[in-house]
Amino acid sequence: MKSYRKELWFNIPTRRGFTNITPQVEDALRESGIKEGLVLVNAMHITASVFINDNESGLHHDFDVWLEKLAPHEPVSQYRHNNGEDNADAHLKRQVMGREVIAAITNGRLDFGPWEQIFYGEFDGRRRKRVLIKIIGE
Repeated sequence: MKSYRKELWFNIPTRRGFTNITPQVEDALRESGIKEGLVLVNAMHITASVFINDNESGLHHDFDVWLEKLAPHEPVSQYRHNNGEDNADAHLKRQVMGREVIAAITNGRLDFGPWEQIFYGEFDGRRRKRVLIKIIGE
């Protein structure tokens, strides 16, 4: 069995945002040479997320609105975590959207259903953060 590791780096200029990272994951898969196996993609920061869903701007807007209703950023005084920080809401949003995804690899391709794509979700942006891609298989 082979394994391959790659890091992606992001600096989202806004507090929150969603980025389709499927092309970068597909590039890593090609680089790995692995044809059958699994890929793990995970956010390496506790205020960011990786998830699989549809690449549709209306849905991404709906995620943003829904998450802000679930865990509003302001007032920051509502959170105990905010001891000199203002990102408690980002931790909660990440918990809802998830830390990682695992996808099957078949015949050298991501084995996705229709419309499935991989996204990086940022909830406390304006600084560098990374995503890990780990691919294992034959």
